[in-house]
Amino acid sequence: MSTQVSGQITQVYNKIKENIGKVIVGKSDTIDMLIVSMLCGGHVLLEDVPGTGKTVLIKSLAASVSCQYKRIQFTPDLLPSDITGVNFFNMKKSEFEFVPGPIFANIVLADEINRATPKTQSGLLECMEEIQATIDGKTFKLAQPFMVIATQNPVESMGTFPLPEAQLDRFLMKGKMDYPTHEEGVAILTRFDRESPLETLTPVVTADELLEAIRELPKIYINRDMMSYITSIIEKTRTYPKVLLGVSPRGALSLMKASKGYAAIAGRNYVTPDDVKRAAHPVLDHRLTLENAARIKKNAAFEIIEDILGMVTVPTESVFENR
Repeated sequence: MSTQVSGQITQVYNKIKENIGKVIVGKSDTIDMLIVSMLCGGHVLLEDVPGTGKTVLIKSLAASVSCQYKRIQFTPDLLPSDITGVNFFNMKKSEFEFVPGPIFANIVLADEINRATPKTQSGLLECMEEIQATIDGKTFKLAQPFMVIATQNPVESMGTFPLPEAQLDRFLMKGKMDYPTHEEGVAILTRFDRESPLETLTPVVTADELLEAIRELPKIYINRDMMSYITSIIEKTRTYPKVLLGVSPRGALSLMKASKGYAAIAGRNYVTPDDVKRAAHPVLDHRLTLENAARIKKNAAFEIIEDILGMVTVPTESVFENR
């Protein structure tokens, strides 16, 4: 059996990453996380301080795919209908007409999502989980592919509403940008000296090509013992001393799906423990509900998952090679 992944997935990944690289300096892991989430049909939460390039990265991803892109600026006065759409009465026709909201796009940027009220945040739940929106009792299917990428600023608390665990669980992965290194900082200044390369970025992948790659991803092979490895990691999160609530079955499925994604972009058609470890932090960190004392500590969730990865026995090489 061939160990090579579908050519469609490889082509889509390489094209998108190369195109984003014309704008974004470095951040290879974050770019990979976004592309893997897109291939998995999942959603991403990017959390970092203002000015680190979150929005530019998302715009670069959207500009690389020939899909419809919409941006929603979340504010305290934003209403759920501002996201999903509204029925209005057309006086000329004497009937109600539906005006779709920005959620009816392929890639949706939910900018500063934690600035909106919980009622408005909840307007995204059905859309993210079931890829549909119910307005005034009528259900509308959303476009395919569909991806929500949300951003939030972790250092501000005034005028913000923290995302509840139920909504955090809807995000396949959570990541951050971090500050650039000195060399990357110089490269950013050089690249943006005269004009923004984002302005000239053009799509390199069509919606149909992306959908074909998404359909290919579930075919990535994962051995039953590898599934047991993932389950053992998940179970450890539920018994770890500093954790009030561990990872749910949805989180376990997300870890398996993301592991397949990382295997695919590595050019393999089977999952290895390294794929699971690479997916573990972006998939699991935000799904842990910690004790109050642990929440105060920076990177507490990261350290817990890292500790758990060291505790769980890794499957032998023959497990994932003997297909």
